[in-house]
Amino acid sequence: QVQLVESGGGLVQAGDSLRLSCAASGRTFSSYAIAWFRQVPGKEREFVATITSSGGSTVYADSVKGRFTISRDNAKNTAYLQMNNLKPEDTAVYYCAAGLWFTTKPTYGYWGQGTQVTVSS
Repeated sequence: QVQLVESGGGLVQAGDSLRLSCAASGRTFSSYAIAWFRQVPGKEREFVATITSSGGSTVYADSVKGRFTISRDNAKNTAYLQMNNLKPEDTAVYYCAAGLWFTTKPTYGYWGQGTQVTVSS
């Protein structure tokens, strides 16, 4: 079992950067693919980015490609989402997720509690 805790959210202005962290418990972190999703009230959870267990492959949503970077440090049991050139439409609660399958669908088995990111114009 994996427990995930996100941090790093906050209120920023358009054009600013933030780095989200996803700290995982357990010794099997390196076995799991990690993904970031986001959700705004009244809308479905939206895929943002995902990274394989080794970190060798990544996939991004078109809306964040070129601005966001997902990475992981298996020695620290932590994954990251570097968000640059933030836009107001990036405002959402961001969730990290862990699972055995590398996918863009919200079918991951483990989820964090979420961290709020608010981008003002």
